[in-house]
This record gives sequence, structure tokens and C-alpha cells, in this order.
Amino acid sequence: MTPFPDLLRHWRGQRRLSQLQLSLEAEVSARHISFLETGRAQPSRDMIARLGDALAMPFEARNQMLTSVGFSPKYAARNWDDADMAPVRRAVEWTLDRHAPFPGMAIDRFWTIRRLNAPARTLFSALGLSEGASLLALLQGPRMPQFIENWPEVAHHSVQRLRSESAAAAGIPEFEAAITHLTPFADQGQVNAPAVPTVFRMGDTRIALFGTIAQFGTSADQTIEDLKIELFFPADEASEALLKAMSPDPSAP
Repeated sequence: MTPFPDLLRHWRGQRRLSQLQLSLEAEVSARHISFLETGRAQPSRDMIARLGDALAMPFEARNQMLTSVGFSPKYAARNWDDADMAPVRRAVEWTLDRHAPFPGMAIDRFWTIRRLNAPARTLFSALGLSEGASLLALLQGPRMPQFIENWPEVAHHSVQRLRSESAAAAGIPEFEAAITHLTPFADQGQVNAPAVPTVFRMGDTRIALFGTIAQFGTSADQTIEDLKIELFFPADEASEALLKAMSPDPSAP
């Protein structure tokens, strides 16, 4: 188990804060921060909560700090199928179902697909995507350059997102491996649109999509904190017409 002083120094370094800056954010003295980092003082549960907020630490890291000094973890990590997660599952399914005829999915912290709506299952089946599949594995597979017309631009933006999410968690090895794989392909290119679409091409079918990401705003659970709902929208009229024609729901608008 990593000692608390090492954890605090690590996270302060990740956030590029001096002891003084952290003390101002956490509303404690810089001397107390110094004592915490040298082990001369032990943190209370309240102090760990204040430090976690000041350092924008994910729940998993806050639990690690708590257990390092003998406190019980505060934040649960429920399984997706737990009874307590039923309201969350219903909210996710409600959002995805009503996004039809456009594709949408819910993914966890490591970009594993938890839910796909019907249009997403139809569209992404050619890529081998299903619930339980890994988007990270797909991104690092050989098929993406074949299916994505603007693969260099998509690779570039995937690298930027992976870096951001990895940095927020003070480093995720799986993301760092994906970044290493994707970087040689990445090219920002010339951006001529307000949002860079992902252009799928499967035979004669061409669909251009851009996406938006939603997260739960009041999470108190590691699973919910990391859950993301990705909703895709057509980037042009031809893509919109094709998605509506592909919709398995005849009443879709």
C-alpha cells in the first residue's frame, strides 16, 4: 500500500501545484501541507475530502488515500447489474432509446461498451462492436483505417481525448498504450467544420457523424463517476437521411 505522504505528493505533482497553492485551494496552512507530506501530521477524513476536492481527484484515488491511513473507503464501485444501479440503467436506456434514429452508446472508464441503442447496433455491427466490447481494442486494431475515411483526423482527436482522461486520473496505462499506438497515425489536418466528424465508409455506404458526451452530475459512486453517454449526430443531410432509413423503428422522426 502506498503511504499517504507519497500519494499526496504524487497528486500535487500531477496537478502542478506548489504546497502554498494547494494550501490556498484546501483552505489550510502551507505548513500543514508540508507536515502531511513528510508524515509529521496525519490527515482526518475531512482533510482528505478537502484535499480530494482541491486536487480534483477521482473517487478511486480518494478511497486510496483514506485506506492508506486506516479509514474505510467512502465511495463504492457498484457493478453495472447491481439493484442499486437500476435507476441509472433506466436513465441511460431512456436517453439512448430516445436518441434514435441516431446512434448512441454508454461506455465505462476504460471505454468498454455498456449499452448500445438499436441504431448503434445496426451501424457498428460491421466493426464488430457489441455490448461488452472495448473501444480501445477497436482503435488499436487494423480495421479502423479501412472503415474511417478521415482516420488521421479521428486518430488525432482520439489521442487528445485519451491524454485528457488519462491526465485527470494521474495516468491510465491502458490509455497510454493506446496513445502510443495511435500517435503515428494522428494528423489534425485542415479543420473546415465546427466539429470534426467521424466519416464511416462501408462499401458504398458513407455516414458522417459528430458526437457529444454526457455524464452524471451528482455521482457518489466510482462506476457512475466514470460512465459516459455518447450521442452521435449526422454531420450532413445525406447521413441523416441514411440513418433514418436504417432505423428499425418505423415511427422514428
